[in-house]
Amino acid sequence: MSLYVRQLPLGPMQNFIHLFGPADGREAAVIDPAWDADAIRAAAHEDGKELVAALLTHHHHDHVNALEPLLAALPGLRAFAQGAEVAASEVLRSFGDRLEALVPGSEVRIGGMPVKCIHTPGHTPGSQCLHAGGAVFTGDTLFVGGCGRCDLAGGDPRQMFDSLHRVLGSLPDETRVYPGHDYGDRPVSTLAHEKATNPYFQRGDLESFVAFRMRPR
Repeated sequence: MSLYVRQLPLGPMQNFIHLFGPADGREAAVIDPAWDADAIRAAAHEDGKELVAALLTHHHHDHVNALEPLLAALPGLRAFAQGAEVAASEVLRSFGDRLEALVPGSEVRIGGMPVKCIHTPGHTPGSQCLHAGGAVFTGDTLFVGGCGRCDLAGGDPRQMFDSLHRVLGSLPDETRVYPGHDYGDRPVSTLAHEKATNPYFQRGDLESFVAFRMRPR
């Protein structure tokens, strides 16, 4: 199934908010709605898409701060996050039954397209990546040329190593990578490119990865 993707650079922290769904359908989802709910809605409208779901990669403010106004403006919008993230975040729990807690390996369907919700802890306990249509949306787990911090509350560099090398590393090399921030030399990458060039993929053993990720800055 061909994939529609629109990458929106929004806010003061170089965030990418992504709209995606089946290319030949009307329904779409937003990943990590933040900074400007009106701009997100306008982009979807411009592309002839109806937002039916909000998928959260994790709970940090710069990834969720437009969720509340979107839910208020779009009564049919469904929101989803990993259960471990909901348990760790008072902000997510405040949405009550407006936000569904997922279990690892869950699938959400957007316009008939299955979206695999992959639990990838390391940045936060319930970080997740979304895999659909030959693309993976990686939030703050994997960046172009980098990976997410592991020194914030709930971070764990050992879990990050596993999430990168075992979990994301098992996806096909041609998978397109859409990160949650514009921190690299290009807005979109592939797993093959990241495996070949990303210094966090170059650290192939746990101890060297942890030392590199947690080095003083």
